[in-house]
Amino acid sequence: MDLKNKLQVLAGDILGGLNAAIITLPQALAFGVATGFGASAGIWGAIILSVVAGLLGTKIPMISGVTGPVAIVVASIMHALNKDLSSVIFIVFLAGILQIILSLTKLPEVVKYVPYPVISGFMNGVGVIIIIMQLNPLLGLEPCSNTIESLETIFKSISSLNVEAFVIGVLTLLIVFGFPKRWNKYIPSQILALIICTIISIKMGLNVSKISQISVSMPAINMPHTTLHDLITYLHYAVMLAVILSAESLLTGLVCTSITKVQLPPKRLLSAQGIGNICCALTGTLPGSAATMRTVAAIKTGAATRFAAVVTSATLVILIYKFSGFVAEIPLAVLAGILIKIGYDIIDTKFLKVINLAPKDDLYVLVLVFLLTVFYNLIVAVGAGITLAALLYAKRAADKAKLVNKEVYDKEIMKLEKVLEKDYRHKIRVVHISGAFFFGSATQLISQFDEFLGTRYLILVYDSDDLLDISAIFALEDIILRLKSQHIKILMVINNENVLEQLQQYKITEQIEEKGIYFSEIDAIEFAKSSFKKRVKKKYFKNS
Repeated sequence: MDLKNKLQVLAGDILGGLNAAIITLPQALAFGVATGFGASAGIWGAIILSVVAGLLGTKIPMISGVTGPVAIVVASIMHALNKDLSSVIFIVFLAGILQIILSLTKLPEVVKYVPYPVISGFMNGVGVIIIIMQLNPLLGLEPCSNTIESLETIFKSISSLNVEAFVIGVLTLLIVFGFPKRWNKYIPSQILALIICTIISIKMGLNVSKISQISVSMPAINMPHTTLHDLITYLHYAVMLAVILSAESLLTGLVCTSITKVQLPPKRLLSAQGIGNICCALTGTLPGSAATMRTVAAIKTGAATRFAAVVTSATLVILIYKFSGFVAEIPLAVLAGILIKIGYDIIDTKFLKVINLAPKDDLYVLVLVFLLTVFYNLIVAVGAGITLAALLYAKRAADKAKLVNKEVYDKEIMKLEKVLEKDYRHKIRVVHISGAFFFGSATQLISQFDEFLGTRYLILVYDSDDLLDISAIFALEDIILRLKSQHIKILMVINNENVLEQLQQYKITEQIEEKGIYFSEIDAIEFAKSSFKKRVKKKYFKNS
């Protein structure tokens, strides 16, 4: 790599790291307050985890810190242990060790088998929890420790609301929801709301609850003290936290793979996060995971290496040292407004938009996971959702199982495919999606479509008559987008009109160019051959 390219990469990392830091600041402060760790622990946790996990993790920039699901689990543990901070810190330490142990097994690869409705139900539940939990702080009242208590007290305490806090909170909501999305890449709406509303609060001398204190000194290192009894007592909390920390990081890794087309090593990603969270525990700061929103923002701004994570941490250090006085004046109602926006962003609107088209089995799973997440337990919710999805799939497969005597190939088609392979040297390829295309195989199939070097026309044949579930539909959309990004013209052969109608309803067919859908494989092959010959002739005459 020459000097010019190195400078371009460095500039991208710096801009990406700065953008991620601006997004991280209000979120880390808000989650720090919401979990009971405090604003200082939130921001220092983001600094420590981002730099440690960033340097030890993957080559692709991974911006880490507390996220919505992690904050909910930490807050619930704090509540269960009556805000015994030393015990919670030991649980974080133990969770980090468990993450490292998990990284030595094959379990990190299991996350890709989690059905989409389970993930959607979980994320929707977490988003709703965050919104409900912030309603009291938005009104200038004391926060509640769980969703049920929040719902019970919100109507009782609304008569004693702090009008000034409520007004500044509503202004925060207007800014974060009303700020044009196209400007967000220049200045995130959350940081804008934080600055504007805090300045108004200071200038008008509003009587509202504030952060009040922020520590600018590096947290001291303290080894957690524990006994065998504590280890046995708190192990299940540590397992719950480790699972959420790991799942959130691995899902962020999958998103990064989709964007960058670079396969990330899940075991290294997980071990780096585990070491980072151990460091957070040793310094008494808030744990976290790889954060999807911040990482994607960094990558889309130009970040390409792990140096971006270092830039994010360094920027946060500078911000709290230079503006600690300002940070202390931030109203808690403003943080509540920011968290409500974060909760809304976590909700899976992509799935909700097509929920009326989703199969009933997917809806059963989503609703079960959502309700258990909001009103019971996050880990139980995910486990119950995976179990239900597996049982429903097993039932569908059992209902359709039967013996059929059928010719398994067509001689004319096989002959044509062999001619294509010989004469066109993979400029034209025919790929059959064989076997069951469902949530278990969707991610597997995606990885097989990553590289088709030299291909110009790819004929994708879906032989089955089975309708696709929601995971397979989104996976097929991802496959088509990836192939198009490699400048491959896609032709699709669908033997069943019901499948075609389903893809049209979800607007998947709109991703394929005109004359791209066929019922006959032979017709698709002939069209590809004809188009390829025209393309070659055009190029030949142009060069001559």
